[in-house]
This record gives sequence, structure tokens and C-alpha cells, in this order.
Amino acid sequence: MKLALILLNRRLGHECYGVSHHVPTSKVPITKNQTKLANGETEVHHRPKRGWIWNQFFVLEEHIGPDAQYVGKLHSNSDKGDGSVRYILSGEGAGSIFIINEVTGDIHATESLDRERKAHYVLHAQAFDRNTEKPLEPKSEFIIKVQDINDNAPKFPDGPFVAAVPEMSQVGTSVYQVTASDADDPTYGNSARVVYSILQGQPYFSIDPKTGVIRTALANMDREAREHYAVVIQAKDMAGSVGGLSGSTTINITLTDVNDNPPKFPQKNYQLYVPESAQVGKPVGKIKANDEDLGVNAAIKYSIINSEGAAMFSIATDRDTREGIISLKKPLNYERKKTYTLHIEGVNTHVEPRFSYLGPFKDTATLKITVGDVDEPPVFSMDYYIMDVYENAHIGTEVGAVTARDPDSKNSPVRYFINLSEHGDKYFNIDMDSGVIKTTQSLDREDMPWHNITVMASEVDNPSLLSHVPVTVQVLDVNDNPPEIKTDEEVVVCESSRPGQVIQTIAAVDKDDFANGQRFSFSLLSGIPVNPNFTLKDNEDNTASIIARRRRFSRLVQELYELPIVVWDGGEPALSGTSTLTLQVCPCQWNGRVQTCQDERGLLSSAGLSTGALIAILLCIVILLVIVVLFITLRRSKKEPLIISEEDVRENVVTYDDEGGGEEDTEAFDIIALRNPAAAEELKFRRDVRPESARQCGRPARGCHSPPELDQVNVQKFIKQRLVEADMDTGGPPYDSLQTYAYEGQGSPTGSISSLDSPGTHSEQDYNYLDDWGPEFQKLAELYGEDMDVAEKIFSLVYIFYCSIKS
Repeated sequence: MKLALILLNRRLGHECYGVSHHVPTSKVPITKNQTKLANGETEVHHRPKRGWIWNQFFVLEEHIGPDAQYVGKLHSNSDKGDGSVRYILSGEGAGSIFIINEVTGDIHATESLDRERKAHYVLHAQAFDRNTEKPLEPKSEFIIKVQDINDNAPKFPDGPFVAAVPEMSQVGTSVYQVTASDADDPTYGNSARVVYSILQGQPYFSIDPKTGVIRTALANMDREAREHYAVVIQAKDMAGSVGGLSGSTTINITLTDVNDNPPKFPQKNYQLYVPESAQVGKPVGKIKANDEDLGVNAAIKYSIINSEGAAMFSIATDRDTREGIISLKKPLNYERKKTYTLHIEGVNTHVEPRFSYLGPFKDTATLKITVGDVDEPPVFSMDYYIMDVYENAHIGTEVGAVTARDPDSKNSPVRYFINLSEHGDKYFNIDMDSGVIKTTQSLDREDMPWHNITVMASEVDNPSLLSHVPVTVQVLDVNDNPPEIKTDEEVVVCESSRPGQVIQTIAAVDKDDFANGQRFSFSLLSGIPVNPNFTLKDNEDNTASIIARRRRFSRLVQELYELPIVVWDGGEPALSGTSTLTLQVCPCQWNGRVQTCQDERGLLSSAGLSTGALIAILLCIVILLVIVVLFITLRRSKKEPLIISEEDVRENVVTYDDEGGGEEDTEAFDIIALRNPAAAEELKFRRDVRPESARQCGRPARGCHSPPELDQVNVQKFIKQRLVEADMDTGGPPYDSLQTYAYEGQGSPTGSISSLDSPGTHSEQDYNYLDDWGPEFQKLAELYGEDMDVAEKIFSLVYIFYCSIKS
């Protein structure tokens, strides 16, 4: 295929590949278009020739003529010009934008085309036999390209633009770069070749024609003279030649500030009037230096450079207004000095070295301050006063004095008084002429140790001018309060306390104030009998120890003890106080910790029950107990029949598991009933009470007579006899019953272990060794060590068991 700018020729053969005719070799000689097969035959290949002749397939864009624009012509070698060939066109825009003459093959464009919207179209052409409607050629693809013309001007899509460059920049400093775009074809002609130029903005700026870089063209451009510039840039295609299209945009360029201007005071001399009553630390005036720069480049620091002005005044910079605020450092006195001269300097805080040639970036001015005379209030000799007076001092006692004077030259007399609006209680008054402060009430240090009052002074000639001064009065202490025992916690006495054991260490408190520390001494109250239970030891360190004098305390015998203690202080004169301590007896563990120590009243109060409620609860409990006793009594007295019904016939096993202390223990289980029931009734004793014989004579070993000996009777023989009688009894119940008699033999060598068989009323045994067994046996040691009978000991054991369950 050969492609040229004007003519595109493409010739295609008309042969149909894949079609062959087989010819015998004997008849047709083999030529170069024949192939000899294996069976001796020859295959003849027919190659039909075909060809296309195409005209130029380019079309110009933006065609505005009245007729359709001619594009090109299709022609096939099979076309003999007789109209038997029909040309068909398909693909992009076929039938709408591009049409073809089916007979001649001419292609026309019916619409104006825009290359920027679509640069080329892909179409397919094919030739058909008009008579048979069979294709004469296979479908072939070709492209129609839209040829560009200069119909688009350059554009700046992001304009207008904003740029900035520092003032005083050198010539050629880059400011900004612009870029224009052209929609025309950059590969065809100069339609998209753009050059730049400045329409407005010279001689301050220039632009590179090819790159579009804008640069400064004038040196020392001053922001203070002109800050904003509007530069108009033009972009033109066709390389800027005549007839090219152009577009423009605006770049707003701002000169940014640099510190190229020093501060300047508008004038060199200033005057200021300040009254002598001006307050220290408050502003009295202001001054300002001008700087044409902006921001940090215009920041100024003010200072007073002469010593006379710096000693009395100070100056600071207001960041918002850039003014120098002048304040007073010391009070002014018209009578002493009437004028002051200040030399004030303003300096830029941010200086650029490259502009140092413009001169020093600072300026100075002179400020003359005139002090004005005013009528001032009285001035006290001190800023505050501290005085003291003893408590309980007589009314009218002098506390101290304040003094004030008129600072003015006329020296007017001064009057004093106390500001009662701030202090409702009038404890003091002041002499209006002398300023002497005296008491008006009796003072109590323990009630209020310090008094703060405010004394005011005014001139006689001008009472409206007032001065205030704080006065603090300290009330000194005298020994007027007796000491007391400090009883923050209750004093607990363990039941297992021993003689000499420290029960508790006590301390004393005193409301009075002792400069060298409090000193207390302790003793028991004199004039009463010696306390047999406790004594007191003075530890000589402001504490005392309560010490037990006897062994063991019983809460059952006495729960509370009172101990009066006298405490003396070390004041002048010495005072004493008597405090009565209540000591409560409580059971303790072996390490001295209280196990439980709550009386019945405490339990009731902790439960929150009143006396009436407690009585009601106790009555309910008593009634329930009576009902239970009556019910049990009725159940025991009621005898059930052996046979409940005639049909209730069953075998029962009756087991008696009453085991006593053996045959020798005649009180725990009286065996006489088995031997002779009639005689046993006379010798039966109560099991919970000793027999009178045992009480009267004591133990059998001491000569008392024991009950009659019945061991000679053969109990085993008696039981067997009763068993035979039961078997032979025809009047017994109709079911089997088992009666068990636990006979253990005769003569127990250990004897009885029943405590009820011990007839002695007093024990001669020493139970002190139980103290060494630990806290579990302390109560037993106390019970057996005291003179109690058996009933009291049993009651005590039950109470101990109750307390252990409760804790």
C-alpha cells in the first residue's frame, strides 16, 4: 500500500483463496500454478485479481459551503462502468455525516466537522453485485481524518491570577509564570504555537515570550509608594504572526513589605501634665513613633534612656496600637519635685542588614512631665500596724496608737476613726485626735485570738479625703482555763488484766496557750479511800498511765468502774481540773484485743428499739415458750394404743438406746428397777441434784456411807427370766417386738465419771495453771478460781458460749 498526501492507491487481487480444481497430470502439464499431489494428480490454483482506487481521504473542519464537502471516491476493478456494482459504506458517521453514491463510489460529508471534538472517523467499504447481491470484495476498513484549521484562540483557564513579590527586589526577580492552552492541532502548522507579550504593566514587569515567566523590570519598587499592580498578558498563536488568534489574562501583583523605613516621631518635643495623686503602676500618658512598614517590620520598642526619667517612670509598647504607654514607678510629690524630663527612644525590633544603608532604624524624642499639685489625703506613718493586748484586760486598756499627717504644705490637722461598717463587733475605739486605740470589751483569746480593724484618717479642712490603714490586734494568753483529760475513746479493762498491767495511757488538753509548751501533772483525787482496783502513774511527759492493782476483773460481777483524776497545768497561777473516767470491763483475746464489749443497752440502741417495743417482743417470746411447753406436755401425757386399727398389723422394732455410766452409775441409770421395781422407787434420786447424804458428808472417801450394794444380784438371770415371760405371755401385742438390754457386765474399774456424783461443795484444787493454757481457758480459770457453786459455774459457761456465738 502506498500513501501520499493527495492520492492513496491500494490494489487488491480478486483471487479467492481456498478454491482449487483438481486436474489429472496426464492431461494437463504441471505449471507454476499447479501442485502435484501424492496420488499423481495435479491441483490447479486460480488467483482472481482485485483492486481499489481511493482518492484523498482528508476533510477540512469547519466547512460552511452550501454543498456537501467532497471527501473521496471508491472504485473496484470489478466495476466495468455498467452500473452492476453497488458500493456500501458503514462505520462511524456512515449514512449521517458521510454518504456514498452507490453507483459511482463518491463520498461526501454532509455536516461541518470540528477536529477538536473528533479528529478522525473509522469506516468500512464493500462492493456488491447489484444483480446477485453477493459481495465482490471483502469488507475493507479506512480512516477519514479531519484536517485542522486555526479556529481556536489561546486561553488561560485559571485566570485571573494573584502574585506577590517583595518590594525593593532586584531587576529580573521571578514573579509568576502563566501558561495558555490552544485547542488546535500542535502537530499541524502553527495553529497551536503560542507566544506571550505584555499589554499592560510596563515598565515595571516583563515576560518571557516562550515560557510565560513574569519578572521585575524596574529596580527599587517601593511598596510605600505603590503597592498593587495589574499586569495584562496576551497569548497569540500562529507564532505571533499576523492573522493569529489571541487571548489575554490579568495578573494582580502585590509588593510585600520589607523593613526599609525607620521609625519617626512626628515631633521632637512633647509635654505631659501628671497630678501628684497619680497611682503607682497606672498609665499617665502615651507617645507614638510612626513607621510606614507593616507587621513585624513596623514593630517598635520604646525605652527611657536618661536616668532621671527611668527612675520615676517606665514605658511599654502596646502591640495593637504600637504606642509607648508611660506608667508611674514611684509616687509623685509636688512639694519635692515639680518637673521631670524623659528622653524616649523608639527602635525597630526587626532590621534587615541589606537596608542598613538607609540609616539607623531608631528615633528619639524628649518628653517634659509637669507634676500638678493636688490636695492629698493624710498619710500614715506605716503601711500597716500590729498591736497586742492581754486577754481579760480591763475595759479601756490602751492597745496602741496610729499616726498620720497631711502631706500638703498647709499641714492640716488629722482626725482618726474606726471603720465600723467592716467590723460589726465593737471591741475597740480610737481617740480621734491622738489616734490611741483602747478596748471597749473584755477579750477572750480562746474565743478570738486575732482582731483585724481598719483605721481611717481625714483632714479637718477636707473630710472627704480619707486614708485607710489595716491594724491587727493580737490577744495574748493568760492562764484562765483549767486542763481536762482528753477522752476521745472509752477506757477498756480486759477481764484477764494482771496487777501492774497498764490499762491505758491518758493525756490532757488545755485551751490556754503556753509559749514554751504545755506541762501537765496527774494524780488521783485525794481525800477518798485508796482505790483497790486501779492506780495512776505520772509519766512526766504530759501523759499518765492507768495501772491495774488486782488480778482479773469480771464483767458479771462489775462492768463499770469510775476513776477520778486530777490534772495540774504549769501556768501562772497553776490551775487544776478533775475528770472522772469510766472504765468498762470487757473480755479480750490473748493479744489484748477486745473481743466483744457491748452491753444490753448498747445492743438495744444499735438496734433502734424502744423500751416498749422490747417489752412487747419479750412477752411474745414468753407466750410462745408457754405454748411449746404445753404442747410437749400434752404429747407426752397422751398414750397411744398398741393397735391403732384392726387392719394395722405390722412388725415393729422398739429400740432403747439409753446408755448410762455403767452398772456402777446408779444415778445416771438406776438398775434397781430391773431387779426390784418396788424397792427402786424408795431409792430413786434426782439426776440434776446431789443426794442429801452426799451434800452432808461429802465424798465417800471421807467416811460417808454409800448406797446399799446390790451387785450380788444376778442381773443376767433376771433378764432371761423376763424374756421367757414375754415369750409365754398370750395377752401381749399381736406383733413381734424387740427389747434390747445393754448389759455390760459387773464391776467397772474406773468408777463413775458423773459430775453429779461429786458431793463436795468446795474444791481444794489450784486452777491457776489454766492461765498458762492460753485465752481459751482464761474464763475457766476465773470460774474455778472464784467461790462459786456448781449452778453459778454452769450459768457462766452458758454465758461464755452465748458470747462466743454472738462474736
